[in-house]
Amino acid sequence: MGRLTGKRALVTAAGQGIGRASALAMASEGAQVFATDINAAALDDLIADGIETFVLDARDTDSVNLGMARAQPDVVFNCAGFVHNGTIQEATDDDWDFAFDLNVRSMFRTIRAALPGMVDRGSGSIVNMSSVCSSIVGAPNRFIYGTTKAAVIGMTKSVAIDYVAKGIRCNCICPGTVESPSWHDRVKALGEQIGSYDAAMQQFVSRQPMGRVAKAEEVAALVVYLSADESGFTTGQAHVIDGGWSS
Repeated sequence: MGRLTGKRALVTAAGQGIGRASALAMASEGAQVFATDINAAALDDLIADGIETFVLDARDTDSVNLGMARAQPDVVFNCAGFVHNGTIQEATDDDWDFAFDLNVRSMFRTIRAALPGMVDRGSGSIVNMSSVCSSIVGAPNRFIYGTTKAAVIGMTKSVAIDYVAKGIRCNCICPGTVESPSWHDRVKALGEQIGSYDAAMQQFVSRQPMGRVAKAEEVAALVVYLSADESGFTTGQAHVIDGGWSS
């Protein structure tokens, strides 16, 4: 018997990184996992016992509603997001709108769609992906990203207080820098900007007191804990997992 045996879990952005690691970790703990992503190809090799894959566009209400009706989840892990680079003076209206739609409004859509079933069953766990770069700490050149992730913390606390008496918990995770394909893309982009990949890598690693970035599996372990009944007295919290960055 795994810690998530008998639970149905829907994961967004499960094609890579933390989403993928979390889908695998939850399945290994006995959950029936619905691993979703906007990119069908990214899900092709996500094959494990207990995992069902399908395309879900977290920016489209109809797609979200259909996905929730299919999964009927006891657990929702909102992992979809995007990291914009730059200061407020470099931010465009289009970047701002896109980031809030994907990083914040997508969670509004999924939570709104999942809640009726959770309320009917009298239980549920919602786990949102925030970041230590939010209302916790500021990071250079992360104006739009940090603003959206601060909004996720606010949303998490609001949902938690409104539904705590109905047996539903809502928490968020605030990682520091995590190794993933998208992170490697950002390192490469910075390396091209400053003329050195090694210097770019050092910039990312130097802000981590442990001297390394996190593994996706380390964050996935926290996702499992917050999804499981063992965290049943925990709700409305921003769980920092940042290698000491915000200490």
